[in-house]
Amino acid sequence: MGHAQLQSIHVHPVKAFRGTAPREAVVEPWGLAGDRRWALIDHGGKVVTQRQHPRLALAAAELLPGGGLRLSAPGMDPLTVPVPRAVGTVPVEIFRDKVEAVLAEDAAAHAWCGTYLGIDVRLVHMDDPATRRPVDPEYALPGETVGFADGYPLLLTTAASLDALNDLIAAGDHADEGPLPMNRFRPNVVVSGTAAWAEDDWSRIAIGEVTFRVPKTCGRCVVTTTDQGTAERGREPLHTLGRHRRLDGKLVFGQNLVPLTTGTIRVGDPVRILGQKVAA
Repeated sequence: MGHAQLQSIHVHPVKAFRGTAPREAVVEPWGLAGDRRWALIDHGGKVVTQRQHPRLALAAAELLPGGGLRLSAPGMDPLTVPVPRAVGTVPVEIFRDKVEAVLAEDAAAHAWCGTYLGIDVRLVHMDDPATRRPVDPEYALPGETVGFADGYPLLLTTAASLDALNDLIAAGDHADEGPLPMNRFRPNVVVSGTAAWAEDDWSRIAIGEVTFRVPKTCGRCVVTTTDQGTAERGREPLHTLGRHRRLDGKLVFGQNLVPLTTGTIRVGDPVRILGQKVAA
């Protein structure tokens, strides 16, 4: 095996939208700077994702200096959205969590997103990720928080595990759907130079100068079956994960990360394994 290193970085400014792949990113306690600080909510305040609306895969969000957005999508004129002033919050429901967030100030932002999806939605910003939403207490240390990511500050995947998964798909019932690209899994960091599934055993790692703990594997949902370039859905990878990667009733791929320190990570940074999970 070669030396493990950071192959790519992915920031998704709006939850469920297409992200960007910068060469470097600042790691904050609650995730990569700018990652999933914005989300769409429906009229009842629930966060809207690709689970219900696969077309969100085709909408792109680019982060602007200061944390604003430039939105673009097929058939839509691009729109710039500034960070709203924190004049008041609205309740947002993300899975089982109830959190407060700030509505985008410009009505055009809500209209743009609603026109694209064809439903009534509002665009919200998490103004203070240090206080708004704790990490799942079952797996958290005191004070750990997260933005609008599914549950944890960062998601890590490895190139070797994707290769291994694609080999399994190629040998299975839906081989015509493979090989799948990594964007199906919407990670924040992709690591190369490891053995397949090596990340299952990690408990602490360093990427460049920043250290992370690895609290748990990532259970996967229907979003992974959504082609991020066409928004069409298939059977994979869930069909194959169900046969080969089932853990505690979940279909798993990738590892959740929580930063223990802050700093800047860069593509090409060495990845060091600082701790391994102890076998039960």
